[in-house]
Formats: sequence, structure tokens, C-alpha cells
Amino acid sequence: MTTGLRIYNTLSKQKETFTPLDPDHVTLYVCGPTVYNYAHVGNARPVVVFDLLVRLLRHDYKRVTYARNITDIDDKIIEAAEESGRPIGEITEKFARIYESDMAALNARMPDLTPKATEYIDQMIAMTADLIDKGHAYEKDGHVLFSVPSMADYGELSGRKLADMIAGARVDVASYKQDAADFILWKPSSEIQPGWDSPWGRGRPGWHLECSCMIADNFGDTIDIHGGGLDLIFPHHENEIAQSRCAHDGAPLANYWMHNGYLTVDGEKMAKSLGNFITVHDLLEEFPGKGEAIRMCLLTAHYRQPVDFSHDGIKQAQRQLDRWYRLTKGVDAAGAEVPATILDALRDDLNSPQAIAELNALAKKAVQDDMAKKQLKAAANLFGFLEQDDWFDGDTAGSRISEEVIEALIMERLAAKKDKNFVRADDIRKQLSEQGIALLDGPDGTSWERK
Repeated sequence: MTTGLRIYNTLSKQKETFTPLDPDHVTLYVCGPTVYNYAHVGNARPVVVFDLLVRLLRHDYKRVTYARNITDIDDKIIEAAEESGRPIGEITEKFARIYESDMAALNARMPDLTPKATEYIDQMIAMTADLIDKGHAYEKDGHVLFSVPSMADYGELSGRKLADMIAGARVDVASYKQDAADFILWKPSSEIQPGWDSPWGRGRPGWHLECSCMIADNFGDTIDIHGGGLDLIFPHHENEIAQSRCAHDGAPLANYWMHNGYLTVDGEKMAKSLGNFITVHDLLEEFPGKGEAIRMCLLTAHYRQPVDFSHDGIKQAQRQLDRWYRLTKGVDAAGAEVPATILDALRDDLNSPQAIAELNALAKKAVQDDMAKKQLKAAANLFGFLEQDDWFDGDTAGSRISEEVIEALIMERLAAKKDKNFVRADDIRKQLSEQGIALLDGPDGTSWERK
């Protein structure tokens, strides 16, 4: 099926027309969380971005299989268990559940597959052994490492040359490494650390190995799209490519690589040291029932560009969604088609800012056009917006006044203005303002929003 979808491919460094391996079945894999703590809002950006991509793909193709892994064995998890005195399994299960709940609150649908690293230990051992047999890996002191010099075009994704990587490496190279650029496939575990029996002794896998094995086991050698954050290009995705291609006789791991940009908070890069580290869990408590507003904030910038995240941005997004919800109240979007202008924007490398601008234009038209209301709801649903039946539930926002009373006062104000009773019209505006309601006069009439 030809849809005109174009994707910026990190591997080729250019925008390409998307052509899936199977025109009836698109395959997509996105790197997921390491579950040892609450996810910060930066972790949510790839979830929302690729959820939007999957929604678009499902609109355009017969079948889409979307996988997002869960890393439940990692040194950070081990450290968290040691510090808390709690079992690793208890920590990973708890934070995996919280992660999935928090992402669902952002209207991100669950992937078709959510493989866990600990479920693929046998496959990781098998791939490691295969790489040793093919001369791309070696064992020393209980460690197994991938030999980076054994792959001629290592660094193609990130654009890094092997000579530059070696020159930039630290002087002190681990004794078990033959080359400074080599990376770990398998490492030994102490008696108190989690571990599995292997041909190289009791140990655990390196971080990069799980994604290669999950993709191979669920999809085969090659998938259509592999996604993740910009920070994963090197070394994580570069190393995935290396071990997969060398294990599978040169077959590409993915034909298209997509990476979302960084997130800043009020103009600064988010960091614990700056005190601007925001978890999704905390945001959802601060803005209960308004996950769609957080979602909109994450989509206001093009996915490949940085996005500046702020509380004011959430409030602005909430006001925008308030208007859309009021416009489409009671509207049945069944049978309504998403306007071509919105689909064209999304098919152009997921240009969400342009698509949102088109949604706003459609919302203006919907003030006096019932079909536009249906199209607005259908298009917003494709975005993951206007999917809540309880959007206004519990939303006092400084006002207990009902929508019915607000609308009645607006009608009275319009009548007063028509009768040139401007004193009464001003009194109504002031009355509503004191109850947290802002009136917005425009060419299409008067709308309102809670402050």
C-alpha cells in the first residue's frame, strides 16, 4: 500500500519514502524503560511520539505489530535493590506497572509486545556464542566482548569513525578488553548479584544484547522501523546494529531508524542537579485527569527537535483541549474522515506542529459547521486527543459555576450588547472573571475557558 509516508532515516541522514518489507504488515520496535524508578517526562516523549506514529500507521496499513521492551536486569536495578533492601523482582514489577499506568494516562496505547529482558536470557546466550563462533566476539576473565574492529563499517549510524573512538577513549582500558571500543555482551555476576549459568560461567547480559535478541525472536533478522531517543544512537543502537548484523550474516537490523530529540524544562536541560527533574507520576498528580494536555505539550515541537516543557505549557494545552471538547460535545465521529491536510502533515515525517495547526483551523470552522465538528473529533482521536468522557469531571479550576450557567450568562451578555446595555455586558464579564471564567470574543462569536 502506498501512502506517501516519509521518514527521516537516521541511518541515511535523509528523509525517505517509507516502504515496508511486507506491504500488509508493518513492524516497529522502540526501546523501552529500565524499571527501577519513576519515569521522568523526558522518558515519556518517545512513548508519545511513537504512539502517534503507530496510530498513523494503523490508519494507513492493514496490520502493524509494535514492540517496546522492558529492561528488568541492569546495574541500576541491582543498585536500587541493594539500597532499598528489596528483591529485584519486586522493584521491577512495581515500576513496570507504574510506568504502564502513567503512559496510559497520556493516552499511549499498550504495544502489541512488551518483552522483558529476563525472558530472553537463553536467546542472548545463543547469540553471544554465535558471535564468538563467527569471530566477532571473544571471552576473557568471565567476560564476553564484541570485537568492534571485526566489523568494517561500525559507526555508520552515529557517523563515528573507529579511529576517532579509539583516540578519544580513556587511557585506562579494562584488562579484559582487546580494544578500547569493544563492548560487553556477557559479564560475570557475584554471588549476591542476579546471574544465569552460561558457557562462560555464571553471569548476566550486557545492556545492548536484549534488543537484538527480542527483535530476532519476534520478527526475524530485519524489521521496518526501530525507534528511540536521540541519546540512544550511540552507543546503544550502534551496538545493536553491530551484533545483529554480524550474527545474521550482514542482514540489516532495521530499514528505518527514527530518533526523537531532547527535552528541556523552562529552557534548561532536565537534570536532577538543576532541581528541574519532573516525573510523569508527579505531573499526573498535579494535573489529575489531564494526561492529554501533557501529551499535547510533548507533540507541540517536531519530534526530531528539542521540546521545551513547562507547567504553563500544560495549562495552555488544557485550555486548547477544553475548547475542542466543548465544540465536539455529544458529537459522533463515526464515518467522518480525517482531513487530508492533517494526514499530509503527519505523513511528512510526523510533522505534529503543522498537524496541530491544521486541527486549530478545523476547530475554528467547527464553530458553525457540524461536519467540521465530526472531522475535528476524528482527527483529534488519531492524535490521541478527545478520548476522555470525563475530561471536565472534578475540574473546578477556581470556579464551581456550571457550563449551563456560563452559556446562559454569555447569551444574556450578547443580548445586553445588542441593546447597547454595555454596563450590564461588562458586569457579566466581570462576574464570570471573578469565578475563574475568561470570555474570548472573536469573529465566530464568544467562547470561554477556565483560567
